[in-house]
Amino acid sequence: MLVRVVLLLHSYTQFFKLRIIKNKNLQEFDGILVSNKFDDVTKKVISFYNNNPFPNYDNEDNKSTILAKGDNSYLSSLKKLLGFNKKILEVGCGTGQYSNYFAIGTNNHVFALDPTYNSLKLAKDFSDKNNIKNIKYINGSIFEDLFEKESFDLVFCSGVLHHTKDTYLGFEKCAELVKKNGYILIGLYNSYSRFSLTKFFFKLFGAKAVSYFDPILKNKKISQASINAWLEDQYNHPVERSHSIQELLSWFKKFNIEPLSGIPNINSVQLNKIYEQIDKKNLHKRKSKLSLIFSQIKMNFNLLGKDAALFCILGKKL
Repeated sequence: MLVRVVLLLHSYTQFFKLRIIKNKNLQEFDGILVSNKFDDVTKKVISFYNNNPFPNYDNEDNKSTILAKGDNSYLSSLKKLLGFNKKILEVGCGTGQYSNYFAIGTNNHVFALDPTYNSLKLAKDFSDKNNIKNIKYINGSIFEDLFEKESFDLVFCSGVLHHTKDTYLGFEKCAELVKKNGYILIGLYNSYSRFSLTKFFFKLFGAKAVSYFDPILKNKKISQASINAWLEDQYNHPVERSHSIQELLSWFKKFNIEPLSGIPNINSVQLNKIYEQIDKKNLHKRKSKLSLIFSQIKMNFNLLGKDAALFCILGKKL
């Protein structure tokens, strides 16, 4: 027991030596740094996710399965692009799958931020069980002044800001934390395609009707806890907005962030091949506004799909 405490203290000391966490008055519970400064909207979201931690873990999940899931997505190429010994912040990490993926097999320093303590407890338990030590979990809000500005090589925030009190202000806070030449990935619900057929069916007929269409619910390997979390997050969330690709691109421009790639495509650079294609400047020419609108409209025809009408853009801070 004493050895474990010493190792934990050493780990926390190493994180603080990075001089990234600005607020040194955070309390620590179960290895999680905790803040109690939340606005009313965040408190509503916390109450929602306390009952439905998202996305939760499947019964068979371990270090290998999390690694395999990430390696089968664009995260693999993004992880290669980042390399090693980088400082990464995930904003709205939930139960921590992305943070764990970025930490596994690297010496990156990963900071996982979320306002819902119950979600972070699941994330921390998974990290401990799988001996993943290079993550620091912080129970707080992106609207707090928790971190030093321009501290991170990557700020990753997918599927989160549209559930906060102010999407743009949340983006602004994320952008301020990115180093010069660092990367930022933002994922938001799409205003052209968020209201899909499955959401319509859910409102009319309930979860059973949706299960025939929603590919997540049709996956027999997913645990009941994960299914419940998905249903609540996608169909019953108390705070939700949607935005367009054009809107997010305008925000990138305000903060001198060069858009590199996205899903759906904003240029000819494939996000799942970003590591190989990032230096091919001839692929970076932006699609026209009309083409981007059609790309977003086409998202309606996937019957919600695994992306839940979510689009994302990766950018580099100049």
